[in-house]
Amino acid sequence: MSVLDRFEGRWALKRDIFDLDSNWTGKLVGEAVFRRVGDWLELNERGTLKFAGLQAMEATRRYLWTSRDGLIDVHFDDERFFHRFDPSLPVAEASHLCEADLYDVRYVFDDADHWRAEWRVVGPRKDYRMVSRHSR
Repeated sequence: MSVLDRFEGRWALKRDIFDLDSNWTGKLVGEAVFRRVGDWLELNERGTLKFAGLQAMEATRRYLWTSRDGLIDVHFDDERFFHRFDPSLPVAEASHLCEADLYDVRYVFDDADHWRAEWRVVGPRKDYRMVSRHSR
C-alpha cells in the first residue's frame, strides 16, 4: 500500500484566503480530486473563488504527487519539484523558496476523512495566509 492511497478519490474543498497587506479576504468552495495517472497521483482542484467586493470566478489548479521512502513529493503541473512532507505525522511541515517568496505549509491530518493545508506566503509583493480544508 502506498502512502498516496489515502488521498485518492474526491474531496470537498473549502479554502479561506487572508491577504495581510490589503486586508482582503477570499473563499473558495469546490472539490479536490486525486487520481492515478501513470506514476503520479494527480491533484485537480476546481471551485468558485470569491473575494469580498468582487465578482465570483471559477478557479482551477493542478499538482502532481509521488511517494518516495514513505514521504510525499509535491510537484507543479509541469513536474517541477515544489515541496516534500511526511504524511505519517499528525502535523507535517514543508517550505519552498521561489526567488524572493517563501511558501511555508503545515499539513494537519485530523482523521482519515479530514485534513487541511495551512499556508503562509511572504515576499516582496506577497503577504497572505491560506487554509484549505479537505473532507469526505
